[in-house]
Amino acid sequence: QVQLVESGGGLVQAGGSLRLSCAVSERTFSSYDMGWFRQAPGKEREFVTAITWSGGRTYHADSVRGRFTISRDNAKNTVYLQMNSLKPEDTAVYYCAAHRRSTAWGPRVDYDYWGQGTQVTVSS
Repeated sequence: QVQLVESGGGLVQAGGSLRLSCAVSERTFSSYDMGWFRQAPGKEREFVTAITWSGGRTYHADSVRGRFTISRDNAKNTVYLQMNSLKPEDTAVYYCAAHRRSTAWGPRVDYDYWGQGTQVTVSS
């Protein structure tokens, strides 16, 4: 069973930054494309960003493009989400997810494993 553990969430003022990390307990971490999703209170979970297994390609939702950056370190089995210029509407529980490498990736594939989530709260 692959386990994903997010960290780095917290409370930040609007305009501030946070860096989330997701540690993956899988020695074949490079076999997975990775994604970040978020869910705000009373809303459905939404896609935030994804990165291919090699880190060579990334995709961001329009709402975060230019502010958030996904990256990964395959030697550390970790994927990161750097969040800058945070807004109150970014407040949500953030989840990382792993998708076994295939021809498709990004927001519309079915992710195989999920973390437990980390809370991000942006105050105005």
